[in-house]
Amino acid sequence: MTETRPAPPPTRRPLDTRAVGLVLVLCLVWGVQQVVMKAVAGDIAPVLQLSIRFACAALFFGVWVLKREGPGAFRDGTLRSGVLLGLMFTLEFLLVGQALAHTTAAHTIVFLYTAPIFTALGVQFLPDERLRPAQWSGIGAAFIGIAVAFVGPGNRPVAELILGDCLALLAGAAWGLTNVVLRRGRVGAGSTAKTVLYQVGLAGPLLYAYAAATGQARVVLSVAALLSLLFQTLAISIGSYLLWFWLLRQYLTSRLMLLTLLTPLFGVLAGGALLHDPIDARFAAGAGLVLLGILVVNGQLIRQRLS
Repeated sequence: MTETRPAPPPTRRPLDTRAVGLVLVLCLVWGVQQVVMKAVAGDIAPVLQLSIRFACAALFFGVWVLKREGPGAFRDGTLRSGVLLGLMFTLEFLLVGQALAHTTAAHTIVFLYTAPIFTALGVQFLPDERLRPAQWSGIGAAFIGIAVAFVGPGNRPVAELILGDCLALLAGAAWGLTNVVLRRGRVGAGSTAKTVLYQVGLAGPLLYAYAAATGQARVVLSVAALLSLLFQTLAISIGSYLLWFWLLRQYLTSRLMLLTLLTPLFGVLAGGALLHDPIDARFAAGAGLVLLGILVVNGQLIRQRLS
C-alpha cells in the first residue's frame, strides 16, 4: 500500500500585477484615513475613533467566526499567538496616538513606516523571505525618500519631538513584528476572519480604556463624525483588513510591506486635495526615492515580466 504524505505548505509567491494593484488600493484607503481622522478630531479624539471602529469590526468578525466555526473556534491552537498578535496590534495604535501628542503628524508617519524594515529583519529566519543586499539598499532608499518627503521643522521643543519620534518608531516596530507573529505563530494557520478578530477584539476595549483613563472619551455625534466612523469601520477595519491578510497568505510578506511605503504619499496627496496641505518639490523628490526603492526590491519580478 502506498504511503500517503501530507501536502506541502503553500508557497508564498512574488508580487504579480493583481497583488500590486490591490496593495495600491489599500495604500490609498489607509492614506485617506489619516485625513478623515484629523478632519473630525475635534468631535471625537483619534484614539476613541480607533476604539469605536475596532469594536464595531469585532462584532462583525465575531459573528462571522462563530457562524463558520462554532463555539470551539478558539480551540484550534491559535489562541496564544492570536492574543499576542492582538496585543501588539493594540500597542501599535496606542503608540501612534501617544506619538501624535508629542510630535508632528509628519514625523509620526515617517517613523511608523519603518515597519517594513522590522518585518524584513524578523523574517530573515524564513528562507523564502530573505532579501538580497541590493533589495536592502532598496529599503534604505525608500525610507530616505519618506524622510525627504515628510520630515519638516516642528513647532514644539526638541526634547518633546524626540520623545514623540521614539514612540512612533516603536509603533513601526510593533507593526512590523506583528507581521512576523502572523507568519511564525500558529495564528497564521487560522482563518482570515479569526486573525482580524484577535486584533480588533482586543484593540477595541483596550483603546477605549486608555481613552477613558486619559480624558479622551468625549463624543460629539456630528454628521461628519458619523460618516468618518462609518468609513473607518467598513472600508478600513473590515474591508481593508480582510484584503490585507489574504494578501499576506498569498504573497511574500517583505515585498508587500515595502509597497505599503506608498501609503504616506497617498496621505499627503489626500491632505492636499481635501485639507489644502501644501505639496512642494521635496515631496516629489521623496516620492521618486520611494518608487526607486520599490523597483529595486521587486526588480526580479519586473525583469521576468519584461523578458
